[in-house]
Amino acid sequence: QSKGMIHAFFAERSSSKIPEASRAKPRKLETLGVVGGGTMGAGITVAALDCGLPVTMIERDAESIARGRANVEKVYDRLVAKGRKTLDQKAAVMALYAGSTDYRDLSKVDMVIEAVFERLDVKREVFKKLDEVTKPDAVLASNTSYIDIDLISSATSRPDQVIGLHFFSPVNIMKLLEIVVPKSAADDVVATGFALAKRMRKVPVRAGNSGGFIGNRILGKYGACAAHMMEDGASPYEIDDAILGFGYPMGIYAMYDLAGLDIGWDNRKAAAGTRNPAERYVNIADKICENGWFGQKTGKGFYDYPDGIRFGVENPDLKEIIESERSNNNITPKKFSEQEILRRYMAAMINEAADVVDEGIALRPSDVDVTLLYGYGFPRYRGGPLKYADMYGLEKLVKDIKEFEKEDPIFWKLSPLLERLVRENKTFDSLN
Repeated sequence: QSKGMIHAFFAERSSSKIPEASRAKPRKLETLGVVGGGTMGAGITVAALDCGLPVTMIERDAESIARGRANVEKVYDRLVAKGRKTLDQKAAVMALYAGSTDYRDLSKVDMVIEAVFERLDVKREVFKKLDEVTKPDAVLASNTSYIDIDLISSATSRPDQVIGLHFFSPVNIMKLLEIVVPKSAADDVVATGFALAKRMRKVPVRAGNSGGFIGNRILGKYGACAAHMMEDGASPYEIDDAILGFGYPMGIYAMYDLAGLDIGWDNRKAAAGTRNPAERYVNIADKICENGWFGQKTGKGFYDYPDGIRFGVENPDLKEIIESERSNNNITPKKFSEQEILRRYMAAMINEAADVVDEGIALRPSDVDVTLLYGYGFPRYRGGPLKYADMYGLEKLVKDIKEFEKEDPIFWKLSPLLERLVRENKTFDSLN
């Protein structure tokens, strides 16, 4: 545990050391624009107001801007109710906030962060407008969790001034900020993203522009591994219990329910055409969504939330969905011990994380560790997935993956980096 904690401490210190910062200084950053007043837009606005940055929020009509302002005020009202802010302090902070329905009110801001619906066409439309109204040296950023930043930046005449800023919800609490660098981004634009993170007291991680960036790409892999185990015989509650036992604050299915199952469903539907038909696909989550169960917000998901309770109880109707999917796919369920669940879950996470490092999406293994520690609840005392892998033993891990590969060679394809490290008798830490 002490090794894990020491590693986490130094990993956080090195995540802001990026090549761009040594080549360029950040641009002026004194005013901010935010497009979108929903959960993310309001959260980003609060994070900016808290560090003294004036914010102009844009929404499509008067009703939406009133809602956006209410979303921002709600955060401060809670702090006032808890005695952590006075009404005067709230008023002083809100004096830095301006709401508008006119994009031209962003003509003088130094940076704009777009936080609209997670759809490429919607985002491109916003960036086209921003390109027309903002000053020539304004930095344009998208708060997207999956979408290719190059596809967004190509809607403007200045793709070199566009970056991704992937904030995590709730923004005023979560420390991680993935700063996504598309191929054409100018060095000083990237440095400005890191300057914003520092000002907001966020922990920044530089991510390459690959589907899901660092965190969500890896989550996609271990999430799929959990789905395979669920269809093969482990209940979602056994999987979550194993993850809690490992040291996470919540299990993956409880986390999906909290985030809202409809978001993942939309992403899966959008990606359906590009999926490899030979790859295993588990339909259980889609079936849950077809019932209109989207997790906590609808009172039902993988768990049941009677009377709006925060921590769910087992959903009695889920068993039927799982059993019907098993019989559709001729799967005879088998028992999984807690240890077997964790062996697979961690192997899937680490194998994908190794590819993320190998492809240069993360600059160094410790950046993957920081991402999963600060954005995905990985237990800090274990140092992060790649530090954990070093302590678990890479040879042992490769042996696990090769054993799993026998049952699904497409999913369990050993990362070339893992193979190389074992062959050369090195660790992930040797690459930091």
